[in-house]
Amino acid sequence: MKKLLATLVVLLLLGYGLFEARKLLEGPQITIAMPIDGSATSSSAVRIGGTAQNISFLTINDKAAYTDEHGNFSELISPPPGLTVVTVTGIDRFGRKVTDTVSVTALNYCSTT
Repeated sequence: MKKLLATLVVLLLLGYGLFEARKLLEGPQITIAMPIDGSATSSSAVRIGGTAQNISFLTINDKAAYTDEHGNFSELISPPPGLTVVTVTGIDRFGRKVTDTVSVTALNYCSTT
């Protein structure tokens, strides 16, 4: 009976350890929530936002970006007129890298008088 109880305790501890280590095993994850890929805007500023999980370092177009305590990020960029591809990259503490991209077209309306 004691061996069965000891085995059960070891299995429970091992299972709990694997459950807690799942984020380390999964590696970094990035999801861009806004803007929608392929969208167009006439605004001179575009907000890039989403979530980043299991990361130590985050960049948006090679510029350092930051997350809140829940892993949410939000940065305002000023794309030039035309098509712009925004790249969000996250690196975890083991050097594993993940990248997600979104393309935005900035429209430049000219008025004639």
